[in-house]
Amino acid sequence: MCVILLVWRALSHHPRVLAGTLILALAGCASSYQLIGHARPPIPPDQVQLYLEPPNREYQQIAIIKTSSKRSFSFTSQGKAEVVVKRLKAQAAKLGANGVLLKQITDEADETVSAGLGSSYEGARGTIDVGASASALLMKRYGHAIAIYLPADSSAAGAR
Repeated sequence: MCVILLVWRALSHHPRVLAGTLILALAGCASSYQLIGHARPPIPPDQVQLYLEPPNREYQQIAIIKTSSKRSFSFTSQGKAEVVVKRLKAQAAKLGANGVLLKQITDEADETVSAGLGSSYEGARGTIDVGASASALLMKRYGHAIAIYLPADSSAAGAR
């Protein structure tokens, strides 16, 4: 939101540029969920439980959630998976879901980073060319889950 305000101030005297910039900025804020049920009041993310299999009791599906490890500072596969799960839980909490039913986590190539160095020497006996390079393929993890709501277990409440 702060970025949009700064852009507004900087470009307010150029209406066409401002309009185009705002459209691009808002497109970048697109949510990563699709409602398939009814959203509920938001809850804290630490109250959202992760499920690898459907719960053995009744639950309501709220939304399909998709996220990635993009723009995280995690470099390991496990670290990126943890970022994905944290983001899935945060999105579910915003929708009032107290559970996330994980469907899959996948890896996809994000970008390649390369660096190279070279030198050339031209002498009386000929030319010598020396070079070295390195590259790395950066991977990004994607998560796909269903935000769910599990009503309070009435049998457990009655047993107390």
